[in-house]
Amino acid sequence: MDTFSKSDPVVVLFVQVSGSSEWKEFGRTEVIDNTLNPDFVRKFVLDYYFEEKQNLRFDVYNMDSKSCSALKQDFLGQAFVALGEVIGSQRGRLERPLTGVPGKRCGTILLLAEELSNCRDIVTMQLCANKLDKKDFFGKSDPFLVFYRSNEDGTFTICHKTEVVKNTLNPVWQPFTIPVRALCNGDYDRTVKIDVYDWDRDGSHDFIGEFATSYRELSRAQSQFTVYEVLNPRKKCKKKKYVNSGTVTLLSFSVESEFTFVDYIRGGTQLNFTVAIDFTASNGLPSQPTSLHYASPYQLSAYALALKAVGEIIQDYDSDKLFPAYGFGAKVPPDGKISHQFPLNNNVENPSCAGIEGVLESYLQSLRTVQLYGPTNFAPVINQVAGIAAQVTDGSQYHVLLIITDGVISDMLQTKEAIVTASSLPMSIIIVGVGPAEFEAMEELDGDEVRLSSRGRYAERDIVQFVPFRDYVDDSGNQVLSMARLAKDVLAEIPEQLLSYMKTRDIKPRRADPE
Repeated sequence: MDTFSKSDPVVVLFVQVSGSSEWKEFGRTEVIDNTLNPDFVRKFVLDYYFEEKQNLRFDVYNMDSKSCSALKQDFLGQAFVALGEVIGSQRGRLERPLTGVPGKRCGTILLLAEELSNCRDIVTMQLCANKLDKKDFFGKSDPFLVFYRSNEDGTFTICHKTEVVKNTLNPVWQPFTIPVRALCNGDYDRTVKIDVYDWDRDGSHDFIGEFATSYRELSRAQSQFTVYEVLNPRKKCKKKKYVNSGTVTLLSFSVESEFTFVDYIRGGTQLNFTVAIDFTASNGLPSQPTSLHYASPYQLSAYALALKAVGEIIQDYDSDKLFPAYGFGAKVPPDGKISHQFPLNNNVENPSCAGIEGVLESYLQSLRTVQLYGPTNFAPVINQVAGIAAQVTDGSQYHVLLIITDGVISDMLQTKEAIVTASSLPMSIIIVGVGPAEFEAMEELDGDEVRLSSRGRYAERDIVQFVPFRDYVDDSGNQVLSMARLAKDVLAEIPEQLLSYMKTRDIKPRRADPE
């Protein structure tokens, strides 16, 4: 595609949404410069369901500039395939012609599928080299390493490239981290081949030499430096006195286990669920059918639905099933003062309700006794939960605050400050927006696009997940379906957020007691 060089290909994977014709982007490979035969390092890890047809689409583009979106670039072709076809093909290798450019042969795409072993170890290693062959006419060499793991059928799959170290025959590469399953798929004796190249700007990298090892051999080297001879087979054949093309030394090698959300839950980490409900006047009078708090005899209000959807899943992880529940933005009896964190059960000493049903009961009771008012302040209830979360930070407790609201925040600055402070604590915040309002402020608090900051301080982790309830209302009025969809999206980030807290604090899961 490029006038003065070859193409710079990238592959974009799309997955078809189950039961619809819609395609969603799943991920992209890296861009490989100046080649018509790219071998991509980046893997796509997909869940495979035998009982479902999982349609995949691979679009190949030529990337002209790093800054543009891939989808605006030159289109090189595409292939459609079902995941089951790849898995069911011989040795999990499927070759397909690329199509989509009329009257042109677009080349082929080769897909390789391998079931991941459950090995969760992650390796960090560092290598250096000595007296590598000089490859550049005017300088030394610009060496880099390429790691390949061997497959069952004797072929090799690329699994890591180091950075290039410029103009040296004695490079020291940066330490790098790689999952053990990527290196050897959990088979410790499987061959790991390492090629040494001299980098060239035009993409025609010069081969310096190669050596082979295995995960087991590399791991033994933890106690002493292991030196590998770099050999170039062609040179060896030509030159009688050929010794080697240099040596590579393993400087360090360490292994860590990567823990999952389930490891922490099984190790006894408790999720503590707190609810905060918006009682501001903008919701409309609860007795009127137009109100967002209106509960008809036939169906739950949007507030009750959101509460049930999220609560019923989270309550499985909370051993005592007691949930503190608050309201905000109302005038509260007996003296009619405005409160932004009043207990729904009217018990300041113990605001906990028994189970989600208990929270619903207290919520409906409060609607009868308080006066909806304003403004919409989030900070008091966030700070309230943060204060409790700060008391136990050893990983045995993790707090999830669900805020259900109809709209515009009145204390945006204080809320940002509260979230930034809470981001260093074991807690997550879920905000469900109900009603027709625009929710730009909520999108800003959900730090997916831009990391949230307050007074120059950035949030340590992204702890807020916002979803608008209207996106989940099922057209046929099927509340069960609406709740399932909402819960799935709302809770999607919680495991990652919990893991990010544990990781930053270097907290390992307690071993689950054998039964």
